[in-house]
Amino acid sequence: MMQIMRNEKINARNAAKEASHERIVAAAARAIRRDGYDGTGVADIMKEAGLTHGAFYAHFASREAMLAEAASRACAESAAAAADVVATAPPEKTLERMLRGYLSQQHQDGMDTGCPLAALGSETPRQTPEVRRTTTRHIKAIVDLIARQSPGWGQPEVHEQALVTLATMVGALVLARAVDEPALSERLREAALDKLLPAGA
Repeated sequence: MMQIMRNEKINARNAAKEASHERIVAAAARAIRRDGYDGTGVADIMKEAGLTHGAFYAHFASREAMLAEAASRACAESAAAAADVVATAPPEKTLERMLRGYLSQQHQDGMDTGCPLAALGSETPRQTPEVRRTTTRHIKAIVDLIARQSPGWGQPEVHEQALVTLATMVGALVLARAVDEPALSERLREAALDKLLPAGA
């Protein structure tokens, strides 16, 4: 009986630790997209997660380890959002829905929950190898996802077009967020859409 109670306490402690870890990573994934890697501090993340600063090292060996896991989470969330579009849109409309969603006003305004490539791309070269590897895997996965929406998927030119599509999407969103004129932001997004959308879309 004592052993059962001890195991239950251990399991409860482990579950609580996992829940705390999840809150930290979720908060950090939002923070890096909102404030950048350099603007994301341990104290602020722990406060946002509802935990004490001192509890941090029970979860991570270093700030860099937290940032790497946060980058992985941000990429996973972005990939899941794209996969949801693919799963719910008619096949002939999938690419159009992906493009319109990505280059929307809502996505432009939702930096802390949006694409990590647009939010963090210029900072990534100065990050740890783990962060860069995570970003590289995400880029490859999204390029592949875009390419798969083409009837000619598997052909070299389709992969090249997917590279151009992703680069244009990300670049247009970065510039749309950078300018302080709403009309210019909209024009940047719309111009990219005009070039990327399939004919007749």
